[in-house]
Amino acid sequence: MPTRRQFLTTTGATAGLALTSTAFAVPKSDQTLRVGLLGAGGRGSKAAVQALRADPHAELVAVGEAFKDRLEVGLNSIKTNKDVADRLDVPPERRYVGFDAYKQVIDQVDVVLLATPPQFRPAHLRYAVDNKTHVFAEKPVAVDAPGVRSVLESTRLAKQRNLSIVSGLCLRYYNCFEETVKRLHDGEIGDVVALQANDYRGQIWNRTRESLAKVIGRAPTEMEYQMRNWYHFTWLCGDFNVEQHVHFLDVCAWVLKAYPTRCVCMGGRMTRPNTGNIYDQFGAVYEYASGAKVYSNCRQVRGRNVYRNIGCDVMGTKGSGVISESHSKNHLTIGDKRWQFAGKHNDFYQTEHDVLFNAVRQGNPVNNGQYMAHSTLMAIMARMSAYTGRAITWEQALNSKEDLSPSGYHWKAEPPSAEVAVPGVTPFV
Repeated sequence: MPTRRQFLTTTGATAGLALTSTAFAVPKSDQTLRVGLLGAGGRGSKAAVQALRADPHAELVAVGEAFKDRLEVGLNSIKTNKDVADRLDVPPERRYVGFDAYKQVIDQVDVVLLATPPQFRPAHLRYAVDNKTHVFAEKPVAVDAPGVRSVLESTRLAKQRNLSIVSGLCLRYYNCFEETVKRLHDGEIGDVVALQANDYRGQIWNRTRESLAKVIGRAPTEMEYQMRNWYHFTWLCGDFNVEQHVHFLDVCAWVLKAYPTRCVCMGGRMTRPNTGNIYDQFGAVYEYASGAKVYSNCRQVRGRNVYRNIGCDVMGTKGSGVISESHSKNHLTIGDKRWQFAGKHNDFYQTEHDVLFNAVRQGNPVNNGQYMAHSTLMAIMARMSAYTGRAITWEQALNSKEDLSPSGYHWKAEPPSAEVAVPGVTPFV
């Protein structure tokens, strides 16, 4: 069975074998756009609904999943949305299960939605680009530097081939944030000198071995267990500061129009259930060539009364502000003047798909690839610093040789070590 390196490098070589894929031309306004979904979990099934709502002539024609039961649950969830249910054309023969399902789906579609665990995003993206398929790629887009470098190369190739890549970093498609960031770029609070990105939330889901055994009728292999519990393993999710906090790290990069030169991060694990190897807290300081700094704090802990806050505080030479999905909190303050967005608040999850399908219809490609890759790396470099106890530069992070791939992609393969990283002991690779 293939290793991750083979998984990444053979996609380009095999793409030309697809018989049903097209060299994509601008479609007529009423031409059916064939949509494929990879990863039919909660986010994937919602993305499929949003994609179908984005274009009245889009049809979901193929779905790929690691597990058959998850595929069926996802399809049933999509069917409950009556406004799009009549545009599901996914008969049993176009429901693909397993690690190679991505090829079978992408070979048949014009647009593919990538919503599997992020470990697989680089290979899926490269196969799609080589197949001249437009892409919606959920965040983050990699879990390690080799994956980021692969995504950057796929981004370059997509531009050459006039393909669209729209990122699941959806806050860039929020009207409120677009106006707020524009005002910051126009100097409304002066030069931005610091930002504090906060992501304080409660505990995440956890699937025990016993509960999984009931689902599949036997004890799961270690690979099956980790894949079904993917959020708890660094090789699959990148750790939670990469999987979730990447949203507001991306907002910081957007505001500053730059990425950091160096990062120092602390982190640890106190309240996680006895599974996986990810941390539950990170505190990072990102340094910029301009002298600006980003302070990043995030944590996931159990408890009904834990403090919750997801947003970004902005400090400038003339004022300050808060960038928050909470309409009442989002504002800029300059002296005794306070600005708040007074326009219409959009569903940014829907807007990102509207943008993608409009770009396909108009033949005017949108490519978010570079910032989605660099913002992913921004999150990864903090994890690298926290895990090793070292200060990590941007160049070190980008050029890291750490490869979080398993020994192979099959159900009896040995996953990477699930040891918890120890700062000062775990090496930087």
